[in-house]
Amino acid sequence: MYYFAYASNMNHKQMAGRCPEAKSKAVATLPNFKLIFTGYSRLRKGAVATIRGSKGDKVIGAVYEINEAGLRKLDKHENHPVDYKHLDVRVFTDSGEAYDAVTFIKARQEEEGQPSAEYRTIIQQGYRDWGII
Repeated sequence: MYYFAYASNMNHKQMAGRCPEAKSKAVATLPNFKLIFTGYSRLRKGAVATIRGSKGDKVIGAVYEINEAGLRKLDKHENHPVDYKHLDVRVFTDSGEAYDAVTFIKARQEEEGQPSAEYRTIIQQGYRDWGII
């Protein structure tokens, strides 16, 4: 199966720790969603990433190939289904290749907030890992 990662799960080091069997596939875009930060995480010391439907916007992320065991590992890290739930999405590469994938979305869409500087650094490294920035 394919997993669409955004935000901190694009970070190669973080994903290697959470789901070592994940295989990097491609940079992809999720249309009609936007990346937001909501709620408050003691672990992250600020708001955490999620996606929200937003016509005309897009979320740039990464596609990994994972197995069921890998998804269960990610579920544990995302506190599924309490904090995050699964969302089936179709994402597209720059060349137009489509991937049907699972991603995570906050179970409750809380008020938007600011991520900590440390969390932003982890996310930015993920974009660098994938050659996006």
